[in-house]
Amino acid sequence: MTVRRTATGIVVLGLAPLALAGLTAVPAAAHGSMTDPVSRVAACFAEGPESPRSAACKAAVAAGGTQALYDWNEVNIANAAGNHRQLIPDGKLCSAGKDKYKGLDQARGDWPSSELAPGNRTFRYKATAPHRGSFELYVTKDSYDPGKPLKWSDLEEKPFLKVTDPKLESGAYVFDGIVPNKSGRHLIYSIWQRSDSPEAFYTCSDVVFGQDNGGAGGGAPAASAPTDEKIAEGTEKSTVEHNGHGDLGTDATKVSAKDTPDAPDTAATAEKQPDTSTDAYPDTDADANTEAGAEANSPEAKSADGQDTLAATGGDSTTSYLAIGGAAALAIGAAVTFGTARRKAVSGGRHSR
Repeated sequence: MTVRRTATGIVVLGLAPLALAGLTAVPAAAHGSMTDPVSRVAACFAEGPESPRSAACKAAVAAGGTQALYDWNEVNIANAAGNHRQLIPDGKLCSAGKDKYKGLDQARGDWPSSELAPGNRTFRYKATAPHRGSFELYVTKDSYDPGKPLKWSDLEEKPFLKVTDPKLESGAYVFDGIVPNKSGRHLIYSIWQRSDSPEAFYTCSDVVFGQDNGGAGGGAPAASAPTDEKIAEGTEKSTVEHNGHGDLGTDATKVSAKDTPDAPDTAATAEKQPDTSTDAYPDTDADANTEAGAEANSPEAKSADGQDTLAATGGDSTTSYLAIGGAAALAIGAAVTFGTARRKAVSGGRHSR
């Protein structure tokens, strides 16, 4: 009798933590890329992964394949946590150190580019899975040579623009900044660091100040951002799993060897490397998500029609979590029902004897 009760208790206690674990929201994956000025990967995706027009994009496909372009919105490091310079080696800034995107690191002056002028400028960052976070934009120094691999030292020491939680318009973050006075061919480097998880995204946007659109590799074609139709068409061949808003438990929560960038070969940097043998999200992220959820339900996080904004949560604030909570409740209920039935069966058997 004691054994049966103990076994039933184990079943209930064993299922309950698993069910309750489902009530804890895993951070949704954020994805995106700069579209004004358009990033290298977005410009090449817009040309078409299977048959890009520009020589630079053709070279990118030859080096890294077409999948990198279909996954144009995932140049990321899942566990960056602000350690961008420690994690991304010189020469691999545009790929974020990921071999999958190595074609973007090619040093050449004919990457599709956007015209840029000093002064006030509106920037747009397409967010296929929006989430809270901050953007930092850097411009290359006057000594920048597009014919050489991009190094951290090629960027100005401080970002010329930094913004936190910018507004979301038509699926893109929109924010204004003042572009420094430059001339000739340069590069805008962006870092999007999420505030609700360690994940960060990186882009390289080739720009030209003035009328001369030439470079070390000859004339560069104008860059175009992918249209919504183009993005929709490429979704079928994309391996990025977020379903538009960032699913719970998607690839951003999985850190594997292939997703970890090559580390610079220095002992000092190695000591600064975060431990990738553990979960991508530290325990403190649960508190961050609780705060994010509270903010999403605040009046400030509501849109004009009373619906939660994507910029606040990265997705609907009720459906996914209610579904998980319902599943957890069912699991607990099933466990309790099973235990009750077992006790009645045992009790009935005893009385019958």
